[in-house]
Amino acid sequence: MSISLKPPFTEESARAKVQAAEDLWNTRDPDKVVLAYTEDTVWRNRAEFLEGREAVREFLRRKWDTELDYRLKKELF
Repeated sequence: MSISLKPPFTEESARAKVQAAEDLWNTRDPDKVVLAYTEDTVWRNRAEFLEGREAVREFLRRKWDTELDYRLKKELF
């Protein structure tokens, strides 16, 4: 099934998009995850501010090196 990443979404396609995002994050592969974000992405994690894919990649590596049981659960609301 092809998932449209652009609006408008149906409820079914929105749920599929949320599940795809959850599945991607739970690969715990920073090289794959960062490709879901733009090259100039800007993130904030508590007091840490990240700019660009490379900064996000390094953050995710650090995060997943220490959070061994980390698992993301996303829900559509």
